[in-house]
Amino acid sequence: MNDLGEFLKARRSLLRPEDVGLPAIGRRRVAGLRRDELARLAGVSEHYLVRLEQGRDRNPSPQVLTALAAALRLDEGTTAHLHTLAAGPRPSTVDEPLAPGVRQLLDAWTGVPAYVRNRRLDVLAGNALAVALSPMYEQGRNLAREIFLSPPVRALLPDWDDLAAGTVAALRAGADPRDPGVVALVAEVAAASGTFRRLWDRHDARPTGQDVKRFAHPVVGPLTLHRHALEVAGTGQLVVAYQAEPGSGSAARLALLVP
Repeated sequence: MNDLGEFLKARRSLLRPEDVGLPAIGRRRVAGLRRDELARLAGVSEHYLVRLEQGRDRNPSPQVLTALAAALRLDEGTTAHLHTLAAGPRPSTVDEPLAPGVRQLLDAWTGVPAYVRNRRLDVLAGNALAVALSPMYEQGRNLAREIFLSPPVRALLPDWDDLAAGTVAALRAGADPRDPGVVALVAEVAAASGTFRRLWDRHDARPTGQDVKRFAHPVVGPLTLHRHALEVAGTGQLVVAYQAEPGSGSAARLALLVP
């Protein structure tokens, strides 16, 4: 499996010559940049770039990766993903059980919806308020499957387009593409959702971080919540918690969901 080569070809196809200051002259047989154009922008030989894309050279230096990232106009998260791909297979933590003490932590946050997920976006635990916010935060659910395949979840999220892109980018950033569970998940969701296929093929990678997320809750109405993401050290698991602005209408409506 040549993950690095697939990444380079995919990202090259997303750029037009004019995006990087090159003239677009004549008809082009390929979408995006040609290999020779990317090689010139990155300061490497076309022959070397061919070897990278074909998987015949799998050990580019950090300097070459940085140059390729700059030439491809990658953001910080996707640049980090490029370096991770070049480093090769990493130890998998995706099937490790829920870290000790995390469930007790979630349950202690009675006024804060919170759940924990692994790198594959499987929900390992969710507290009662998170499940009241949305059943997608129940233990055993997968967030990629829920976001793309569940009509009620889509109706819950006014900013679905942005959240869908962020979900795929988080899966790319965290999951090992060689993990059989990831392969099966991607195949399942891609078969049912053209939007997922398009986003997955872009190879965007961006870890889940702090953000503002809106919900159109069917019982209590609109909620605007601040998302906080806390990594459980050494596990690859992420605790995600939502908070409303104190004294806001969202805070009052969220309180109505407290069991």
